[in-house]
Amino acid sequence: MTGQEAPDNDDVEAIYRNRFSERDLANKRILWAELVAGFFQRFIPLDATVVDLGAGNCEFINSVSAKRRLAVDLNPDCTKHADSGVEVLTTRSDKMTELADGSVDTIFTSNFFEHLQTKGDLMSTLHECRRVTSPGGLIIVMMPNIRWLPGRYWDYLDHHLPLTDVSMAEALELSGYEVVEQIGRFLPYTVKDARFEVRPFMIRAYLSVPFVWRFLGKQMLVVGRRRQSDSTAMGV
Repeated sequence: MTGQEAPDNDDVEAIYRNRFSERDLANKRILWAELVAGFFQRFIPLDATVVDLGAGNCEFINSVSAKRRLAVDLNPDCTKHADSGVEVLTTRSDKMTELADGSVDTIFTSNFFEHLQTKGDLMSTLHECRRVTSPGGLIIVMMPNIRWLPGRYWDYLDHHLPLTDVSMAEALELSGYEVVEQIGRFLPYTVKDARFEVRPFMIRAYLSVPFVWRFLGKQMLVVGRRRQSDSTAMGV
């Protein structure tokens, strides 16, 4: 998280230790293994450097194949979940000072931006993302779409920033990215407290029928490609 009002590390640890049961975590691991294999890996070359921003329990970064894998999160517990070969940076999303300019091929972030306090924090984070992303590199954003979650969105204490796929796309454009893919309704909201065990065939079936996304999808997917020049980015 970022911003002056962000909770301290003890608060972050407490929130996430309390939020997901072992059953939830097991379902998430299955979910992300299939999502990466069946959808997200296509955005990430095997020789790429990839950052999982707001990595949480590292389900994505542990599943993806890449030359260099980095997990960025303020929660110290993140290091406990990262597989061998995954580098963990315990730092703010708008101050990734350990990463050099243009050193990252793909930034992935899932269910993180809604936890930022303000749109100013979002823009600071996106400008930092642009700094570390190589020209032509990608940022992949998945998060709840407030357009389809006007009520349940606020069930989580640390949700602050409501966005739609349209406002997210605008933020990326203002930050020096060109939007190359925008899906307003992609995945269902959450596997927390699911009535059934998540099975790989369920995920594969869902991904294979985009028509169903229109009815069950509550999360957006927006992909931006960093422009070769930053001259069009706000504040540059």
